[in-house]
Amino acid sequence: MLLARSRSLYLLISLACLAVLGAAFYLEFQVGLEPCSLCITQRVLLGAIALVALVVAAHSPGRIGWRIYSALVLTTAIAGGLSATRQIWLQSQAPIPSQGCHPGLHYMMQIWSPSELWHALLLGTPECARINWTLFGLSLPEWSLLAFAGLALFALSQLFERRR
Repeated sequence: MLLARSRSLYLLISLACLAVLGAAFYLEFQVGLEPCSLCITQRVLLGAIALVALVVAAHSPGRIGWRIYSALVLTTAIAGGLSATRQIWLQSQAPIPSQGCHPGLHYMMQIWSPSELWHALLLGTPECARINWTLFGLSLPEWSLLAFAGLALFALSQLFERRR
């Protein structure tokens, strides 16, 4: 019974991650909010969690497999939380007027070197400091941090749950 419940929870986690990604794509393509490099990083990490959770729901691993998958979700959620925290920190800093706009991700992938691209995806660009949209007084990276924190807590609970 515990096994079926955990598999169902992982399916729900996967669907929740996909719903959040759907909302992000809606805001991009319907509302017109262009994602910054840290937003893209958070989307990739959320998609990775959705994929792992879907694999867990379909695979039904043994005791060691549960721990490995839970550790993978936990690690990815922590990385996503760090990315969201970095963006929140950038948004809390006073804007520097001399910083110009950076090009979109497609252009950066074509023109920038891989090290410059990784730097932008991990540390952000000046666009990451802009607050374009809020819901209930929280910006998108703050909502993202809440989602990653919830996913990390779920993974921790699964990691330390006793299995027969």
